[in-house]
Amino acid sequence: MIDYSKYNTKEELIDYLVQNKSALLAVKKSEIKQADAVSFFVPIINEKNEEIKAEPKTAEALLKQDVIRVKVVINTTNLMDSHDDVHMKGTFKQSVKQQKAFLHLQEHQSKFDKIISDTSKGSLKTIKWYDLGYEFEGETEALVFESDIEKARNPFMFEQYAKGYVKNHSVGMQYIKLEFAANDSRYPTEKAVWDKYIQEVANKEQAEARGYFWAVTEAKVIEGSAVVRGSNWATPTISTKEENTDEPLKDTQTEDTKEDSRLDTINKEEFRKLLFT
Repeated sequence: MIDYSKYNTKEELIDYLVQNKSALLAVKKSEIKQADAVSFFVPIINEKNEEIKAEPKTAEALLKQDVIRVKVVINTTNLMDSHDDVHMKGTFKQSVKQQKAFLHLQEHQSKFDKIISDTSKGSLKTIKWYDLGYEFEGETEALVFESDIEKARNPFMFEQYAKGYVKNHSVGMQYIKLEFAANDSRYPTEKAVWDKYIQEVANKEQAEARGYFWAVTEAKVIEGSAVVRGSNWATPTISTKEENTDEPLKDTQTEDTKEDSRLDTINKEEFRKLLFT
């Protein structure tokens, strides 16, 4: 981590970053990096495509199953996170294309009892920020995992998902390609990278305040995790779905108990079509 207190001005910090860019790039590429996010309310989708809110009240039927299916956002692009990184659209394209299955872990722990699923399917979905419940303009490319969670394998996380407690997800990845962007005309190369990407950054006010960011254009997905909280907060659970059951779940919530959520005001049917096609 950079000790920002050592620099009196933004220009001094950018000077340091440009002068040490090669070494910093090498470090970033050598590390397994984690980024994650907070979510909106979690709908459960049963076999009849009926939607139910994931919460303790509606978990009883799910908890009776041996397997449930969840679809979660593991990472989103075009958002500057607390590492000063912005994953650009296409960052995970090669990894998703090359890998047939992904690890879905509990809190980035590569241990047998922390595996949620080792056969998760990965896909990329272009989604409007508004439809994810955020006020940003434009769209993001979401890295989505679809995982079958077996109760016998990780009963704790099975219960957490069934009750709607999982609000954040994180990708464990290794950077392959990234560039340094700086809003400083003294450095034409870095300024060109800034000009190329700045309009794609959803929270560009944050990037402009910092004066720089790292534009990530390719990364290898190592795993995706359920976490408590993380640096990229736009990675929700999209759905939890019962498997191997003939009975659809009933929605027990009333209007008075619904959460105040962006998804309560958008066309949920269109949102489901987007995520599940």
